[in-house]
Amino acid sequence: MLKLMRDYASSWLIKFILGAIVIVFVFWGVGSFTSKRASRVAMVNGDVITMQEYNNAYNQMIENLQQRFGNNLDENMLKMLNVKQQTLDQLIEKRLILQQAEKLDFRVSDDELADFIRNMKVFQNEGRFDNRLYNRVLNRYHMTPEGFEELQKESILMEKMRSFVSDSVKISDNEAKEWFNHTNASVNIDFVVLRPGSYKDSDLTAEEIKAYFDEHKSEYKTEPRVNVRYIHFNPDDYTDKTNISDAEIQDYYDTNQAEFETEKTVEARHILIKVDQDALPEIVGEKKARALEIMEMALKNHDFAELARKYSEGPSSKEGGYLGYFKKQEMVKPFADKAFTMRAGEISEPVRTRFGWHIIKIDNIKDASTRSFEEAKLDIEKKLVAKQAKNIAYDETEMVSDAFFEGDDFIETARKKNMKVFTAEFSAKGPANLVTNPAKFASAAFSLEPLEISNPLDFDNGYYILQLINKIPSKIPPFDTIKDRVEVDLQKEKKETRARSDAETLLSSITGGQSMETAGKTFSLTPQSTGFFKRGDSIPIIGNSPEIAAAAFLLSSKNPLADKVFKAADGYYIIRQKQRKAPDADAFEKEKEGVRTRLLQQKRFDTFKTWLAHVKEKSEVDIEKNFLE
Repeated sequence: MLKLMRDYASSWLIKFILGAIVIVFVFWGVGSFTSKRASRVAMVNGDVITMQEYNNAYNQMIENLQQRFGNNLDENMLKMLNVKQQTLDQLIEKRLILQQAEKLDFRVSDDELADFIRNMKVFQNEGRFDNRLYNRVLNRYHMTPEGFEELQKESILMEKMRSFVSDSVKISDNEAKEWFNHTNASVNIDFVVLRPGSYKDSDLTAEEIKAYFDEHKSEYKTEPRVNVRYIHFNPDDYTDKTNISDAEIQDYYDTNQAEFETEKTVEARHILIKVDQDALPEIVGEKKARALEIMEMALKNHDFAELARKYSEGPSSKEGGYLGYFKKQEMVKPFADKAFTMRAGEISEPVRTRFGWHIIKIDNIKDASTRSFEEAKLDIEKKLVAKQAKNIAYDETEMVSDAFFEGDDFIETARKKNMKVFTAEFSAKGPANLVTNPAKFASAAFSLEPLEISNPLDFDNGYYILQLINKIPSKIPPFDTIKDRVEVDLQKEKKETRARSDAETLLSSITGGQSMETAGKTFSLTPQSTGFFKRGDSIPIIGNSPEIAAAAFLLSSKNPLADKVFKAADGYYIIRQKQRKAPDADAFEKEKEGVRTRLLQQKRFDTFKTWLAHVKEKSEVDIEKNFLE
């Protein structure tokens, strides 16, 4: 299949970008084209979504979230993100899009598919498709070329539908300017703040403290906890049992060449003169002439970085146009094509991209290189030792687990095998500083009954087997044991109440006609000014307070005083508009293209989302009963 594409292959292998291929798989889902399995999850206009499809997509979404959130991903976060529902929604939406594409008789030709895959950077070596690299990547992800190509056909069809629905959307200059003015307007506000922390402690009686405890008992309820004993099968403890031959090291080197190859990179600066993609020819010509003038200055030994700071309209202008080192596929094609043909120190003629005209200067070049076998040998050996040690640890874990399954005693078995038994007590958050996913550890422990032994648990630092000793239910501690804590909480509440009440009194005085300055003297307060800030910014002096920020932009010279007290992290605020400033008119012209691009992307996204919701509403979607419960 796709002989045309495979015949295109040439050159040797490069180190591929793992993230790129993972993103492709996650976004489109794996398993859409797999054989139908017995169990089904949902029906979409008569098309079945199988359990296998769902499981594949769910696992890919979990993997993506783990890459994004790392050790912070736990069961609570998965519930909060509603991953199960999101996975199903994505599969349903994918079916709906593909069904609409079929209704419109959209097709993907072999040539079109070949071009699509051939242009994927992950399969390219020195800018050209490499068939050996293609097959190697697919093998790593346990996919056949036929399966992967079918998957890409679906992605192309989905993109065609997106284009069909949303490409007619346009953004006018007026829309862009309105959005720019709204986003970049800034305000400066005066404020006074009453901070609870500045109030003195109240004189509390024992009766008051006890009454507060009685009213807030549930707040002092402890979390359920568990006591466990566990055995840790640490791969580091098994390295002395490994045996890696030179032949294995050589074989790894030969079959993983991409791992030892480094792509060519260049270090560059640029000066950007922005031009709209659909600008009139005379505008394009004027901008190019301007770029040529700047290029001439650069060629006459003017400092390129200073020229970039002065003339560049790109985001890197403040850094003298510095882009750092980059690979060819990390830049837009016209820019990269030119940069990777230049010599160190060379300055280019203006290069046109969708952003405008670029003048490029190459600071340095790092050529592609391959580590020799001798250079890589030690690192390969360490990797193979670690892998083999983990396999040995796994085998040992399984053997011990089998013994427990047969009824052997936990402590006695560990003693016979000269293994240390550890103990730990923890809540549902899990033990601290033990494993990278403590919530998973805790979940396994809480699922056990007293003296029950868990199945082996796999973590980054090895395998674990747990035995539950006992569960400690949540309880409300006796008042006498937490009296000091209750007193602190009551003092805090009283200070909060006084600060809030005083703030309301102060606002009433200002509303009644006193100035903020005069009214503030009653509480020894002097108004402060924040300085200018924009929508979405953290407020100077005050900090992050979306409520205050939103209210500040609703104030005007006619109604400068906010009619309510605002609670922020450190106290209760009364605010008054001091100044409002519109963005610089010239700034819009500099940013217009970027603004239009962002707005267009958002508007097209919203258009497609609305269309898809309409399609879904008109479709028959049946989800298996109790599937998501």
